[in-house]
Amino acid sequence: MTMTKKEALLLAAKELFGEYGYSETTFKKISERAGVALGLLTHHYGNKEKLFLAAGLDVLDDFIIKLREACAQGNTGYDSVMNFCRTYLDYSVTPESHFLVLVRCSPYSDMKTQTDRDIMYEKFNQVPRELEYHVRRGIEDGSIRDLPAHETTTVLTCNLVGAIRTRLLTPYAPANLYDEVLKFISRSIKND
Repeated sequence: MTMTKKEALLLAAKELFGEYGYSETTFKKISERAGVALGLLTHHYGNKEKLFLAAGLDVLDDFIIKLREACAQGNTGYDSVMNFCRTYLDYSVTPESHFLVLVRCSPYSDMKTQTDRDIMYEKFNQVPRELEYHVRRGIEDGSIRDLPAHETTTVLTCNLVGAIRTRLLTPYAPANLYDEVLKFISRSIKND
């Protein structure tokens, strides 16, 4: 299936924003990577901030879909939480996911306007809310220890984010870091 010019621009933007961040990515670089006339960027997206937001939202929407699909495969809350965590980590190292756009487009990083930051913040919050739902489900079905659900979700999210930052942004991450993080999470929450 052939991509439209608008889709080609969005794909090029995701690649470049992920590789270079907001400030180093120009409309010219995007149009050249996409093989599309520069004027079409303004026509389709208005300005760089709007394109940055569109790229971040596109990746985040895909990420949330993948997390929900993984959770739906779990028979228990524990299974769904572990599927969520595994998918979260796997997504971060899948090149075609453009995960680095999320790192750069989080409401805490390169977002330039308060409106964009608020939009991304609200969308980002769907991720821990999804996880917390399955933590609560696991506590209720007995597959997860009796833990405070919100606080447990926060700690699990911190473990995932920390592991990703360590693996992607530091030179000393062990090769089996993600496997070890998943084992740690399992030991921490599983009701034996």
